[in-house]
Amino acid sequence: MKKIPTSLVFTAAITAGMLVGCSEAPSEDMEKCYGVAKAGQNDCAAGSGTSCAGTSTTDRQGDAWMYAAKGTCEKIVGGSLTEKQG
Repeated sequence: MKKIPTSLVFTAAITAGMLVGCSEAPSEDMEKCYGVAKAGQNDCAAGSGTSCAGTSTTDRQGDAWMYAAKGTCEKIVGGSLTEKQG
């Protein structure tokens, strides 16, 4: 399986995040992707110590997520459909 370059994924994820707000449900073709957001670029709450979008404190924080197109999350290096601890 070919990995998608991280920079392309971040650009797509940030764009998708701008289109889908915290209060709105994502379309059926989007899913939560943990461990790929840059610091401050997560969608909605990102685990302990965060309150909503843009509150993650580190790049690739395991409990921070962004919406990604369905089927792409696990192709991203470090991407996971479930929250990562630590």
